[in-house]
Amino acid sequence: MTVSREDYAGHVADLVRVIPEDPEIPRAADLFTKALTAGGVIQAFGSGHSEAVAMEIAGRAGGLVPTNRLALRDIVLHGDAPRSELDRYDLERDPTIARTILDLAPVQDHDLFVIISNSGVNGVVVELATLVKERGHDLIAITSRAHGAAVASRHPSGRKLADLADVVLDNRAPYGDAVLSLPGGGASVGAVSTITSALLAQLVVIQTVRNLLEAGEVPPVYLSANVPEGDAHNLRLEALYAGRIRRGA
Repeated sequence: MTVSREDYAGHVADLVRVIPEDPEIPRAADLFTKALTAGGVIQAFGSGHSEAVAMEIAGRAGGLVPTNRLALRDIVLHGDAPRSELDRYDLERDPTIARTILDLAPVQDHDLFVIISNSGVNGVVVELATLVKERGHDLIAITSRAHGAAVASRHPSGRKLADLADVVLDNRAPYGDAVLSLPGGGASVGAVSTITSALLAQLVVIQTVRNLLEAGEVPPVYLSANVPEGDAHNLRLEALYAGRIRRGA
C-alpha cells in the first residue's frame, strides 16, 4: 500500500462501514441506559491520545449531560501531587496513581465507567479497571483487540483492560495503530484509533438516546455552547448533577 491520503481515507472508510455492525454497541448502550435511568453518571477515562475519546463522551455538544471526565492531571488539579508528576513520560504506566484518580472523583454507586486505551495494557488503565470492578461498577472498555493481543500487560497482575470489562468495544486499530507502512519497513503513519474510538463512543451515545426516547424519557443532551441559549440550556441540566460532573479546560 502506498503512503497517500487516498489510501488512508480508504482505510478509515472501510472501518467506518464495519464498526456500526458491532453487536457490542447496543450492549454498551444498555449499560449507559441502565446507569442514567438509575440516576448515575457516565465516568470516562483515557490517558494519552485516548483522553480525546473521553472528551468525546463527557461534556460534548450533542452528547449526554450526566457525564464526567477523569484524567491523569486530576492528581494535581484535585489532589496534592506536584505539577512535576505530569512531566513523567511513564505516568500512564504507573498503577499506583489509579486509586488516587478514583478516590478524587465524585463517584456514586450507580455510575458507569468507560475506560479508553488503544493497547489496554498500561498500568493505570488496568488498575483503574480493577478498582472499578472491585467497587461494583459496570465497565465498558474501548480498545484495540489486535494490539492488546500482541503485547504483554504492564500491570503486575498480567491482566489487560479487555479482561476486566463487562463490554469490550473493539476500535479495530491494527497493532501499532498506524495503517500505512513506510518503505523499508519499521514505522508506519496514519493512526486510526482516535477516529474509530470516537465513532464507537458516538454510536453508543446515539443508541442510548434512542433507548431513552423509546422509554418515553427526555434525553439530557447538551446544546453547543456557541449557539443562542446554549449556556442557559446546559447550565440548567448540569444543575441536576451538581457536584458530580466536572467541566474544565
